[in-house]
Amino acid sequence: MPADAPRLSRAGSAPRRSIVHLGPGAFFRAFNAVFTEEAMAAEGGDWGITAVSLRSAGARDQMAPQSGAYTSVTLSESGNRAQVIGAIVEVLVAPEDPEAVLAALADPAVKIVSLTITEKGYSHNPATGALRLEDVDIAHDLANSAAPRSAIGFIVEALARRRAAGVAPFTVLSCDNLPSNGHLAKGVTLDFARARDAGLAAWIEAEVPFPATMVDRITPATTQADVDALAAAEGYLDPACVVHESFRQWVIEDRFAQGRPAWEAAGVQFVQNVDAHETMKLRCLNGTHSTLAYLGYLAGLETISDAAHDPLFAALLERLWAVEILPTVPQPEGEDLPAYTAALLDRYRDRAIRHRLWQIAMDGSQKLPQRLLGTIADQRAKGVLPQGLCLAVAAWMRYVGGVDEAGQPIDVRDPLAARLKAESDGAGDAAGKVAVLLAFGEVFPEALATDAAFRAAVTEAYSRLATEGARAAIEGYLSGAA
Repeated sequence: MPADAPRLSRAGSAPRRSIVHLGPGAFFRAFNAVFTEEAMAAEGGDWGITAVSLRSAGARDQMAPQSGAYTSVTLSESGNRAQVIGAIVEVLVAPEDPEAVLAALADPAVKIVSLTITEKGYSHNPATGALRLEDVDIAHDLANSAAPRSAIGFIVEALARRRAAGVAPFTVLSCDNLPSNGHLAKGVTLDFARARDAGLAAWIEAEVPFPATMVDRITPATTQADVDALAAAEGYLDPACVVHESFRQWVIEDRFAQGRPAWEAAGVQFVQNVDAHETMKLRCLNGTHSTLAYLGYLAGLETISDAAHDPLFAALLERLWAVEILPTVPQPEGEDLPAYTAALLDRYRDRAIRHRLWQIAMDGSQKLPQRLLGTIADQRAKGVLPQGLCLAVAAWMRYVGGVDEAGQPIDVRDPLAARLKAESDGAGDAAGKVAVLLAFGEVFPEALATDAAFRAAVTEAYSRLATEGARAAIEGYLSGAA
């Protein structure tokens, strides 16, 4: 890195704010903000974004000296491409000044509130979708509406203020990797509002759109090496830069209360119903990402590209897609499903994208229901036992036990990590460990938890993982012996 490299700064004036985004992490900066920047460049309009961090000040501290500007870096084995993004006009840190966040959300100029808060940010029960009213932050927000902590608490208080002031509502746009994410966002928002004010809940239900979306762009965590490489290539320092693959896909249900950017000019697909696209992506991409994360980590691999270049893991992917996953995916408009999965394997093999398995493995208790268990449930309803996906569930169970195949500790990052490990450690043999983990109602729906064939398959897979290791377990599955 040049020793005297200047800090990136904004060129020109910032657009006026019309969007508030909750969760200014790397994916948002590599995806939503890039589409919005390109839409404004193509069709005009003021769709500036106030980004709100609900927890840490990291994004604000990186971006404030740059007036919100940052660099989006497309990684490629043939050469990287840098693009400066200016769509973000400011970053607020909610714990420092919740009133400033509420004022932004209540601003009549704000037409859209978008979310990338991860699965756990919805404070819901993943098995049922219902808001957990006992959640610490949710309980706090119901008692302290003027100083909320949760995304849901902020959204409901802001909508209450807009309603009281006679201001039109904003559209709530979930952009998280969750099935029917718009339906989920609406459900937890209404659950919270009903617990607070039935009249407010009725107004939200009648007036506030919650369009569903499907989002797709692989975005590894930015490293210091990425920052240094950008400085060397472009001549400026940008600690807020993000790195990502070239592929991107955003599918949105076209239901907005007060208009939207011309995102279609940047390649967004607008549809009436996004469910089939969501299912395709969650099961084909996210489901196999999680499968690789747990089995690959146990086998000593580090990244998705490492796994995809391994012939054994590539064969696993191809069989899962063809035999166990695609038969459960409804046909999305305009998609060729076998071509989609073939393209996924090519994306996974891109060595320029160092997407760590450990990063993908985070928060598995929140991810399994939509990434793996829904597919398994659909197969079980047809009388099919998907052995490969049962192996993936067993690998998650081994992973949350906190010790890898070499006997080294695993840094398990999960909201239920302590409980999962304690229950697993005290359960004895494979059958006991599987039984206690299947009893976690927050993860496993009762129909699966009590399915004897499913339990037996997961137990057998767990036992093989524990005694023979991940590679041997995959070989057994591929040979038909699993």
